[in-house]
Amino acid sequence: MNSPPLWIRVLSEDDLNFVKRFVMSSGSLKTMAEDYGISYPTIRKKLDRLIQKVAAAEDPSFADALERLVGLLVADGVLQSGTGRTLVQAHYQAMREESPDESS
Repeated sequence: MNSPPLWIRVLSEDDLNFVKRFVMSSGSLKTMAEDYGISYPTIRKKLDRLIQKVAAAEDPSFADALERLVGLLVADGVLQSGTGRTLVQAHYQAMREESPDESS
């Protein structure tokens, strides 16, 4: 059997439960907000973060695993986007410094 696509593998159990409830409610955010006992804007924000997480998992512009991980952490709200950008830039700077200069 094939393994699930990357976008599914990066979802937490809570994310997967949210997706299941979304499908079971026929995509009604109003129903989901009532079921979760939270406001519509809060459930919408949760859906938007989940959309960002799926998009980050499938984004072909990410050059390596660290960049993808940072994108997922930003989508999850663990990192702010500016902090994530700084980490990725520092990562690439360190990689350039560690690799021999091919122009010499």
